[in-house]
Amino acid sequence: MNISLITVGKIKEKYLKDAIEEYFKRLSRYCKLDIIEIPDEKTPDNASPKEELQIKTREGEGILKHIKDNMFVVALDLKGKMLSSEELADFIKDLGVRGDSNIAFIIGGSLGLSSEVLSRANYKLCFSKMTFPHQLMRVILLEQVYRGYRIINGEPYHK
Repeated sequence: MNISLITVGKIKEKYLKDAIEEYFKRLSRYCKLDIIEIPDEKTPDNASPKEELQIKTREGEGILKHIKDNMFVVALDLKGKMLSSEELADFIKDLGVRGDSNIAFIIGGSLGLSSEVLSRANYKLCFSKMTFPHQLMRVILLEQVYRGYRIINGEPYHK
């Protein structure tokens, strides 16, 4: 299984980099993981809705450049479907069984994802109705994917 994590922005905080590196290492037993960072656009403090739309569009263009035709795209979106850890494990397992072995998880910037990226998504996933920093969301997503693989393989970790 090939998993790509396509995200907007760079991680600056050492503790987040360390956590991402730890899950990257753990996941290497189960899949090939690729993390692609798209530059984030600076959002002015009092950006108009038009400016925000332009920013999301530019970030979306950067994301779409990295999505290949054979990828099953999962966009993290507040309007997406919420899954339990077990359901996410089943979802990943089912994709592999169906032959969708190239999965791209997409995390947008602080303004979210463009309509073009959301239109390209095969599935929209929501982790919570709460808002999380998009940098922290990378760690949360990688931990849940790791947990999913442990569940799939019947290995201890999930409680």
